[in-house]
Amino acid sequence: MKLLVILSLIGCALSFPRAYEPIEVDYHGQQGIPMASYLRNAEAAADFDGARIVGGTPARLGAHPHIAGLLIALTQGGTSMCGSSLLSNTKLITAAHCWRTNNFQGQSITVVLGSLRLFSGGTRITTTNIQLHSNFNTRNLNNDVAIITINRVDFTNNIRAIALPSGLLEYLTYVGNRATAVGYGRLQDSGSNSNEVLHQVSLIVIENFVCTDIYGPSTIIDSTLCTDTQGRIGTCQGDSGGPLDFSFQNVRYLIGVTSFTSQRGCQAGLPAGFARVTSFLQWIRARL
Repeated sequence: MKLLVILSLIGCALSFPRAYEPIEVDYHGQQGIPMASYLRNAEAAADFDGARIVGGTPARLGAHPHIAGLLIALTQGGTSMCGSSLLSNTKLITAAHCWRTNNFQGQSITVVLGSLRLFSGGTRITTTNIQLHSNFNTRNLNNDVAIITINRVDFTNNIRAIALPSGLLEYLTYVGNRATAVGYGRLQDSGSNSNEVLHQVSLIVIENFVCTDIYGPSTIIDSTLCTDTQGRIGTCQGDSGGPLDFSFQNVRYLIGVTSFTSQRGCQAGLPAGFARVTSFLQWIRARL
């Protein structure tokens, strides 16, 4: 009888899979559209002198010449926002979910280069030429990368491509190293203290198994890169598609494309997820 009870308990335990932390997959509905609306209104209301938002912090134009903001016109109506990284005079990389999710589909993208703000200034190029990774999964954001093609843009002090990892850098995991995430997104999950200009944050890359234990093996795969967000720092709403870069010998290398945070928000203290660029180098280079 005891044996039957034990076997029954084991059977019950095995029949209930572990519940992992859900990630946010409805990006446009929950993050991109509301954030774009907020930024449009904030920019319209702010007194901007080209270097500072009144009541905010100074921002130096050209500090991150490889980042480009994205304004995404959706087929369902409305405008969303994302980030991207300039790879050449005609190519950028972003997150695939910036173009397509389960609930939304992009119609066109306006790429904003050389600007601290999304709705004004800089060089602005509209395109419909976006190629998603063929194995992109909208349910778990695996293979969350896409290439954007634009008309040629000339490099300046404020517009410049970021390098892709090469040589030994292609084989590093970057675990334990600091990398810099850049984006136009929120500074916190709620409230009015949002990012009206470009911000950056230094993050530590962590082992994938730490992320797997939180988000589960269907979300965290070899081509995922995770960063520690303890202390409530990290990427947030509106930062999707933007760069995570690693500085080596005074050269910045793109090692991650901002992909996801916990569904509970960016201040939950849970790891942030990126598409690991070294896992997609062959795919990227074939499209440059």
